Amino acid sequence: MSEEMNLVGDLALILIASGVFTILSKVLKQPLILGYIVAGVLVGPHLGLFSGITDTHSVKQWSEIGIIFLLFGLGLEFSFKKLIKVGSAALITAGTNCIGMFLVGMITGTAMGWTAMESIFLGGMLSMSSTTIIIKAYNEMGLTGKPYAPLVFGILVVEDLIAVVLMVLLSTLAVSSQFSGGEMILAILKLVFFLILWFLVGIYVIPTLLNRFRQYLTDEILLLVSIGLCFMMVSVASQLGFSSALGAFVMGSILSETMEGERISHLTAPLKDLFGAVFFVSVGMMVDPSVIVEHWLPILLITIVVLIGMFIFSMTGSFLSGKGLTTATHTAMSLMQLGEFSFIIAGLGVSLGVMREFIYPVIIAVSVITTFTTPYIIKASGPMEALLRRKLPAGLLAKVDHEDADSQPHSKAVKSEWKNLLSLYARRLILYTVLLLAITTASNLYLPDLLNLLLPKADAELKGILVAVITLAVMMPFLYGMAISGPAIKKLASKLIRENKSNSWPVLALMLLRIFIALAFCIGVIVANVKLSVTALLAVGILLLVLFFILRIHFHRFGGIEARFMQNLNQKEIEAQRVRPVASSVQAKLSDYDIHPESFALASESIYAGKRLRDIPIRSESGANIVKIQRGEKNILIPSGNEIVYPGDVLIAVGTREQLDRFLKLMSARDSVSGNAPEFKLECILLDENSYLTGKTLRNAKLKDAGCLVISVLRGEEMISNPSPDLHFEAGDGVWLAGEAASVEWFAGAK
Repeated sequence: MSEEMNLVGDLALILIASGVFTILSKVLKQPLILGYIVAGVLVGPHLGLFSGITDTHSVKQWSEIGIIFLLFGLGLEFSFKKLIKVGSAALITAGTNCIGMFLVGMITGTAMGWTAMESIFLGGMLSMSSTTIIIKAYNEMGLTGKPYAPLVFGILVVEDLIAVVLMVLLSTLAVSSQFSGGEMILAILKLVFFLILWFLVGIYVIPTLLNRFRQYLTDEILLLVSIGLCFMMVSVASQLGFSSALGAFVMGSILSETMEGERISHLTAPLKDLFGAVFFVSVGMMVDPSVIVEHWLPILLITIVVLIGMFIFSMTGSFLSGKGLTTATHTAMSLMQLGEFSFIIAGLGVSLGVMREFIYPVIIAVSVITTFTTPYIIKASGPMEALLRRKLPAGLLAKVDHEDADSQPHSKAVKSEWKNLLSLYARRLILYTVLLLAITTASNLYLPDLLNLLLPKADAELKGILVAVITLAVMMPFLYGMAISGPAIKKLASKLIRENKSNSWPVLALMLLRIFIALAFCIGVIVANVKLSVTALLAVGILLLVLFFILRIHFHRFGGIEARFMQNLNQKEIEAQRVRPVASSVQAKLSDYDIHPESFALASESIYAGKRLRDIPIRSESGANIVKIQRGEKNILIPSGNEIVYPGDVLIAVGTREQLDRFLKLMSARDSVSGNAPEFKLECILLDENSYLTGKTLRNAKLKDAGCLVISVLRGEEMISNPSPDLHFEAGDGVWLAGEAASVEWFAGAK
């Protein structure tokens, strides 16, 4: 059989085996990744159950393509704006967890007698939880609507970004074969520089081109273009000494900000699934069961370290970020497993020759064990919280078990105006400095050779002058962008000066600082290419400064570059504003209001057991609402005040975290009932001028007759909980409506 047919046969064996065992995984309600790994073990060379893979080199290449598509797909789901929105809580928790587990991994590796490089790589492998496993578990267990779910998902976003950065740093460290603080700092600065540069150039160029040719972008063409861009960035990243995974992730994150982001994600999903399967099967192929048996003690030790370490550091990070015991416990119990990046980092260490090969199957075994235990650990979050409440000292519990800061609608602290102004200045300086450094670097690398080719007989002095002039001409729009103030800076600066005239001096100093930095770039380019005396150099500097102020009124056209960038960056929001102006204006405020359902079992010792709902001060003392009662096989949706509650009833209540905590104490109900989400629907309806409810009162709308209940209404900056029957609905209101799914959907779409 020819070599090409051998590869086809190998792929057939891999895909059929993965298909069979993923079906078994589905039947056994286990993650698909386990099926892929088991399939890889069975078709791999170690068990000898099949004839085996004949071309392992080609399979390895396919698996590397699988990594590229996995990271590209992850980038399409990632967003730098989303990273900002998840807030400091996710950043603090993820950072604490990653740093803590990295150090613990290094200590564990050293304690087992591994080399320094192996211990460092072990720390990297133990730092990341599994995005795929956690999201799948949350979806299957109906936990995506829980109040702690946004924090967990935010932590996963941050960890994914840290993992990509960590892969680059570990690669650099492995190649240099020694730890040098200076080299690591330079590697980090290089990475940050190129990440910012790629993002700026990508957001400016790619959405512009996609928008211009949108009418020609059929699914086929868009798929080809997006995959081509992905491989182009992979090639660029590899040429610069970064991993191919980094390039794929960056291009995915850039495309995710475009109007075609969701469409590209949908088109590339089958490719990601296909090559992802090949990658995970290839992971299983490298697992030798005899090695696992031989090294069972390290596997057991690392598994214990992962379970205990992830719990402790995630809890600590949650507490440091201001979260209470409930959120901290559920978050920590969700993150206790190794993720896909552990496979990638392990494979990276083996391929670079800095790790012994037995470590790879050891890490795979730990990942499989922790993945298998994930659903059961998540289900144990409630009992663990109850145990901690019983065992923790009262003083410590009082310190850590405070109300989450984000559960209060208006609890977000407002930054000082000076802090905002300095932040905007710093951001502007960093972004434009990166662009100017990129231009000067490209000029030094390519422009002299180009001029030598075009003007071979010109003298060196003339060529130097031409290099300086061309470089400055290209830099001019960005020098202008650095030197001037954007609209946000102007608004804040003017406000500070109006409030206090003495603020005009520091504001002026900040403006002059930016101008002199821009001037320094100009002088640097001139000095690098033209020989001038100190006097002539000072004269040139003064002349440039005078020219800037004289010609400043003509530079406004360069602001179009910045405007185009901001338009590309925010085009999704701009389109949403155009299509649904009321919805988009209200949507940003809704994230501050944590309204969600919780299920509680009424305890037999409750003083309200056997009483009618109208006789229980639920609304007045807790602010929550009972929207459903589950009594055995009977479901009572939107119960009336005459409904009697009995011990063992499962009460579905809706409210904020604070309201639900008060409800739990009031009713003496048992802890939250785990399981799938309630069958009723809770939705926030954004009213516009044509909505059915607009202009009606709550009484006249007769929502209860349709099996619905209004929980709260957001009007402007005011949250109206349990509104009165005389409340008039207005356009722009955000109305939280609970009830029968069909009725809620009807009111949401009715005009």
